[in-house]
Amino acid sequence: MSVEISLDAKGIEEFQAAMKKLDSAIQRQVHRRLHGLVADIKASAQQRVPVRTGYLRSTIYAKVKEWIAEVGAEASYALYVELGTRYMRARPYLYPAIQEYLPQLEAIILEAIETAKREAKP
Repeated sequence: MSVEISLDAKGIEEFQAAMKKLDSAIQRQVHRRLHGLVADIKASAQQRVPVRTGYLRSTIYAKVKEWIAEVGAEASYALYVELGTRYMRARPYLYPAIQEYLPQLEAIILEAIETAKREAKP
């Protein structure tokens, strides 16, 4: 069992549609910014995660597929550390890392949408 946190962002459909309208250079620029952002989220999660052996920290991943960013951990006990159990308190590391970078993600999305709107005007 692994843990992966997905966020439904308001305006994500508009963002994906806007990305299709942008020229390839701007798409690459936005994609690079998304890659940088998820790398920062991963680094933040790795700093926050409790470490006993280091295995959980080593399984934290971040990737961008098309316009969808994924951050998670593949260790079998990752979910239990993140959310806790009735025997162990939660030690969140993914959710706080994501929350820390949400304003930057929102800025990337809004900037891309505005760029697409400007380019669409004759």
